[in-house]
Amino acid sequence: MPPTAGLGLKAQHYDDATRCDVAGLWFEVHPENYMSAGGPRLAALEALRARHPLSLHGVGLSLAADADPDPTHLQALKRLVDRFDPFVVSEHLAWSTHRGAHNPDLLPFPRTRGALARISDNISRMQDALRRQVLIENPSLYLPLKGHDLEEVEFLAALVARTGCGLLVDVNNVFISAHNLGYAPEAYLDALPAHAIGEIHLAGHAKDPGGSDLLIDTHGAPVTEAVWALYARLIARIGARPTLIERDDDIPDFAALMAERDRAAAAMDAHLLACEPAHV
Repeated sequence: MPPTAGLGLKAQHYDDATRCDVAGLWFEVHPENYMSAGGPRLAALEALRARHPLSLHGVGLSLAADADPDPTHLQALKRLVDRFDPFVVSEHLAWSTHRGAHNPDLLPFPRTRGALARISDNISRMQDALRRQVLIENPSLYLPLKGHDLEEVEFLAALVARTGCGLLVDVNNVFISAHNLGYAPEAYLDALPAHAIGEIHLAGHAKDPGGSDLLIDTHGAPVTEAVWALYARLIARIGARPTLIERDDDIPDFAALMAERDRAAAAMDAHLLACEPAHV
């Protein structure tokens, strides 16, 4: 069965994940955690890959930086891709490195035409190195930046047109950015190029502990009903896509995550059932 709904893999869930035999279940990992020559972590991932499809979701290539992607990082990523044959490889529309300094965050940038050219080149370098299409994830944003030439959806669509990349749509990021910057998340989702969307992420968020009106992309709570509603709207327009439940903080037991995963799978099943032609 092809991948349907999946979970981000956590070390404490290795045994549960490997034993689970739910149809369509898949797991996402950050490749940066597996860029070693060997050891128990890679062995555990090999055992999991024998049972379930994997996706590799990068956090360290810094595609929006003003420099080429690190060739050593790309080579290590290529080795993992060759070894585990993930059904999806993805990265973020953000930067985290500058002149040798590494920032532990996914940082925003002005969406200028120059940035479009630079990021398009970096995505093409990544795809050429891996010899496959990659998906690019929309960011979560907190404050307005000056100097944009393009709206975010326009920028993403232009990346797709220039490079042939696909999109990973994080619905929680759309909800957070829309709330923080004051636009309609529905309009954003409705404007995305449907053909380019290869994967969807769902996650939880939190209010700013400092007391402001900001929402923070914590991945530390269940998916909210508002995000579930946006997800239903998106798949009603574009159809079912592989969907991931992300949880990176305050991680519950495997069964609790599977319950959220099963809700996403049920939503996709309901959409597919509604689209089936009636038999007279």
